[in-house]
Amino acid sequence: MSTAGISANKLELLQIAKAVAEEKAIDKAIVLEAIEEAIQKAARLRYGAELDIRAKLDPVTGEQTLRRVISVVEDEEVENETTQIGISTAKMDNKLAEIGDEISTELPPLEFGRVQAQMSKQIIMGKIRDAERARQYEEFKDRVGEIINGIVKRVEYGHIIVDLGRAEGVIRRDQALPRENVKGGDRIRAYIMDVREEPRGSQIFLSRAHPQFMAQLFAQEVPEVYEGVIQIVAVARDPGSRAKIAVYSNDNSIDPVGACVGMRGSRVQAVVNELQGERIDIIPYTEDMGTFIVNALQPATVTKVVIDEANDRIEVVVPEEQLSLAIGRRGQNVRLASQLSGWALDILTEEQESERRQKEFQERSELFMTGLDVDEMVAQLLVSEGFETMEEVGYVALDDLTSIEGFDEETAEELQARAREYLERIAQEQDDKRKELGVADDVLEIEGVTLPMAVAFGENDVKTVEDVAGLVPDDLNGYTEMKDGERIHEDGMIEHLGLSNQEATDLIMQARVKAGWIDASALEPETDEAELDEDGNPVITADNLFESAEG
Repeated sequence: MSTAGISANKLELLQIAKAVAEEKAIDKAIVLEAIEEAIQKAARLRYGAELDIRAKLDPVTGEQTLRRVISVVEDEEVENETTQIGISTAKMDNKLAEIGDEISTELPPLEFGRVQAQMSKQIIMGKIRDAERARQYEEFKDRVGEIINGIVKRVEYGHIIVDLGRAEGVIRRDQALPRENVKGGDRIRAYIMDVREEPRGSQIFLSRAHPQFMAQLFAQEVPEVYEGVIQIVAVARDPGSRAKIAVYSNDNSIDPVGACVGMRGSRVQAVVNELQGERIDIIPYTEDMGTFIVNALQPATVTKVVIDEANDRIEVVVPEEQLSLAIGRRGQNVRLASQLSGWALDILTEEQESERRQKEFQERSELFMTGLDVDEMVAQLLVSEGFETMEEVGYVALDDLTSIEGFDEETAEELQARAREYLERIAQEQDDKRKELGVADDVLEIEGVTLPMAVAFGENDVKTVEDVAGLVPDDLNGYTEMKDGERIHEDGMIEHLGLSNQEATDLIMQARVKAGWIDASALEPETDEAELDEDGNPVITADNLFESAEG
């Protein structure tokens, strides 16, 4: 082969590397490195797989250089004579040799056969794929939360593969709109939900069902949302069917609902069309959670809202004829309102609420009749005045009892004495049971733990401080999960005692402090100075309005 021919081949190799790098949008140096690795592998097949052979490709001339490398080590550290040489032997050839040096020997140029060429092609393509995936990850990792346009490449088992130009994304079946007919070649918009590096390469996960996809669509259609004048506080979706979106205006002169609806509904209709006819209820957000829930349950009419902050629940009372409308088909309306507000909602009719209150009234009356040894009239009088527990009767200020009509000071003192005696008797019974169950005394020293809790712990084989420290809030308050399309609730060991999730968390953390697992200073609240104004007051924004409502 002539020198001119060899030179042409070398330059052709560089041109190919350049073309591949430009086509795949990766660094040319990565392609050249892949070619060098392929040459090294091919050389090892020819000269010996155990040898340390290194190839170098000149990025300007295309000249290939092959060298065998041997490392200089201590004589007693020679483990592989094909890649290592003892220092004493090395000094026989070169007196200046030192430990850590590398002795390099040039090898003849390699002529590629069919096997070597095929293997080299596989190595190069593998390297290029890895570089493409790395480039995709770097390009898209900071774009999570954006809407992106693409073209449907294919649909596999309900999963939509989308061509994004220099990358590929996937809309998994559960993130697509139900009953949406998508086929290859269609243009499609989706929300970049996640970008992950996985063993098979970076994966770009897209979604058309994510709540924030709707929020981003409104940002594109409503200038006030894009500019931040109107903020989308929360979104709840039943993809492809119905959605509720809570909006808040930072400018009192702008109606957030009207701005999102647009002239003759043009703005909201553009979003509805993109979401294949999904019905959208736009709800004005307000700090008053009762009012917000009333708005969120539209079009149903609400009679009364009772907020139970201790259990993060809201009781909603509606007229009998409004019950089905408030709940919605398959519970859709109340479920979306619950997701939107972050509170669990209990829907009751006026009749159901009345029956429940009568039952509670009767139960409390019977408690006072039994515990205080009084007649039904006195017991009902206490309940009517708002007393719910024996603790309230026993330890309330005496004036609160004497202010009840017919109760003089002597009667009030007698009632308190009986209440305290009852509580002491119950406490002794619970403590005896706690000891019988084997619950350690120091469990009661955990801040927040009561005797009823200690008994419940013992009944669930939680007997030491370490046992309590090893729990999670779900163990205490229970949890609900979906199984085969049905909501299944697993009871917590002290769920009946009515602790909030935050109280359950605090109790477990106090147990971990007592067990020595963490330091007490870890529980001290941190003040975020960035969220305080010049006077030291919290700055209220639409973002933290919703957070405060959830808390």
